[in-house]
Amino acid sequence: MQRNKYFLCATLIALVVTLSGEAEAQKRPLIWSDEFNGPVNGEPDPAKWDYDIGGWGWGNNELEYYTSRRENSYLDGEGHLIIKAIREKYTGQDGVTRDYTSARLVTRGKFERAYGYFETRLKLPSGQGLWPAFWMLGNDINQPGVGWPKCGEIDIMENIGREPSINHGSLHGPGYSGGNPLTGSLTLANNQRFADDYHVFAIEWNTRAISFYVDGVLYQTRTQADVPAGAAWVYHHPFYMLLNLAVGGDWPGSPDGTTILPQTMTIDYVRVYADERTGPATNRRVPQRKVDP
Repeated sequence: MQRNKYFLCATLIALVVTLSGEAEAQKRPLIWSDEFNGPVNGEPDPAKWDYDIGGWGWGNNELEYYTSRRENSYLDGEGHLIIKAIREKYTGQDGVTRDYTSARLVTRGKFERAYGYFETRLKLPSGQGLWPAFWMLGNDINQPGVGWPKCGEIDIMENIGREPSINHGSLHGPGYSGGNPLTGSLTLANNQRFADDYHVFAIEWNTRAISFYVDGVLYQTRTQADVPAGAAWVYHHPFYMLLNLAVGGDWPGSPDGTTILPQTMTIDYVRVYADERTGPATNRRVPQRKVDP
């Protein structure tokens, strides 16, 4: 009986936190979203997403060939986008042949923004050599004299197969990129894995700071004071978003005998809220806003 009282109290407290968070969330204008509603095997909304295509390794010695085929990215008819990594020999129109295929979706040229609250709710794949990510690149990346990492990179969610319980959030810029970014991580408690359930990954980005969250829990905040001496804070211009599932690469390593393929990354939604504040991000809880029935 006493245990039931404790359970009831905990439930009520959680409900109050959630409702107060919902009320605060409503103060933020929703400026862009994709709920991935559509027919089974439908394509992601072409007004919102484009594709990076190719198998050249993407600067990381990745092993997959990214395609725009429905085999690698599609709607499941239940409000989710599926990105699927497949073990198959595939040759693209550029003549490059790879032993894996997957997809890399981008909002480049369709939605680009500086500042706001960016979040996604998704379930990750599992297995050695898999590398799912939700991230952003500066929209000036292709301008002369800029490129990467001067354009800036914001990694909201990165997970590698040998670390099934760890999410990495990172900033890459000139002087702090590649294997030496500004970075932090959050580890799920009790040996939970990100492949076991949906989780919400987000950043809160304003003119003075970028804060990183998993399931509403703040685990790091970065400001200009964190960059190396003489390096630039390159986060005052629009960025675009990316969703991808890489196979192999310098960081995760290659698949091995334990890796089961195909594997899927299931995205419930992507949402962007305006943030009109000009002060630094605060240490507060922002609960997830969508729950499976």
